Amino acid sequence: MSKQKIPLAKATMSETDIGRGKIKDNFLAALVTSKLYKMQIVQAKKGKGSYQRKAKNIRQESYLIAV
Repeated sequence: MSKQKIPLAKATMSETDIGRGKIKDNFLAALVTSKLYKMQIVQAKKGKGSYQRKAKNIRQESYLIAV
């Protein structure tokens, strides 16, 4: 018995990859305006802009909860 190679499926973008459903007219315009190309805001972990005021006292319980 020899090993049989399984043919690979064609690499096509499915409807869920872009998040648009069926694209009728312009594929590239739909791709650029999709969630895939949305700007991401990344919070700095070190340096300027990394200070988080809310996370400073996160471990301390308030007096009313402790009583």
